[in-house]
Amino acid sequence: MTRVVFTLFTISYALLTCANAGLTDFKTIEKAHQAYEAKEYGKSAALLNDIDAKSPQKQYDIGNALYKDKKYDEALEAYDKAEGVDESTRLHNMGNSHFQKKELDKAIESYEKALKLKEDEDTKFNLELAKKQKKKKEEEKKKQDQKDKKDDQKKDQDKKENKDDKKDQDKKNNDKNNKDKKKQDKDKKDKEQKEKDKKKEDEKKEGDKKKSDSKKEKKPKDEKGDKEGSPSKEEKKKSNEEKLKEQELKRLMKKMQKGKTPTMMYQMGDDKKGQQAGDVKPW
Repeated sequence: MTRVVFTLFTISYALLTCANAGLTDFKTIEKAHQAYEAKEYGKSAALLNDIDAKSPQKQYDIGNALYKDKKYDEALEAYDKAEGVDESTRLHNMGNSHFQKKELDKAIESYEKALKLKEDEDTKFNLELAKKQKKKKEEEKKKQDQKDKKDDQKKDQDKKENKDDKKDQDKKNNDKNNKDKKKQDKDKKDKEQKEKDKKKEDEKKEGDKKKSDSKKEKKPKDEKGDKEGSPSKEEKKKSNEEKLKEQELKRLMKKMQKGKTPTMMYQMGDDKKGQQAGDVKPW
């Protein structure tokens, strides 16, 4: 816990001893003191700043009011202008301002300078506290650096793994695309071959049909569906009768030759031929 030594009341009354201090300044100092006690630190600093007197005590009181108002940069500016007051106390409060800004190296430097001028328990306490905070901050930074290093290594590892995964995935995708392309090419060839086979089959059927039609044209059918040139029933009957007559004639001739019977040339003919045969003497 930081500690600040305030001497606002004592120093403010010291302002009254200045040659330029008047009744108005006294009243302003009183109001500034009252505002400070009421924790209206900004108002207290503004009232002190309105005093015409220029003194290190005034700047020191303004610095204290601004410090309590947590305006540490403005407080440091006021402390810088307060040279002439107790130096160890001024350095102590400057160290506190740096401590609140987490400027630990500057805080340690101010405390150490203050202790060289005068031994003070509050300054010693704040110096040890600043050193502990610095060590803690360094350890945290070291841990954070190690964590960041591990995180960076993990990121690099993840990046490498992702890169390898991407390569594997790209390879799988390429293999799949090649496989799909081969399948598409095969399907296309199969389809083309099927179309060719179908075309050949259709051409063959068309050729067979033309041959069949050509044969039908060469052998037209009659009204009953018989082929042209094939004998009708009457022709077949007539042909059979002629065959029977021829066979009978051969049989008779063979019989007469065996019995030495004169050949009757017109026996099988019509009536006129029969009459002529009767007139002719066979011997």
